[in-house]
Amino acid sequence: MKSLTRIIAVPVLGLAAVGVAAADDGFAKDLKATIALQGLPCDQVVSSTRNKDSDYTAACHDGNRYHVFVDGNGRVVVQKL
Repeated sequence: MKSLTRIIAVPVLGLAAVGVAAADDGFAKDLKATIALQGLPCDQVVSSTRNKDSDYTAACHDGNRYHVFVDGNGRVVVQKL
């Protein structure tokens, strides 16, 4: 389980370095991968908002919206909004 956490955390760590409000290609792909690794649908990230470090809101083309963040235990969490 520890290795799975590392695999899921990699895209989010990349997101923290980007720090942009709009979804550029690399940033959108990282968010989409993070959402997909949690087993949730997202065909394409069309916009995102950085709430704070490692904390984002993503909107997908298919209408789904997600809160993607790292919790206090260092685990990636994706919540459907």
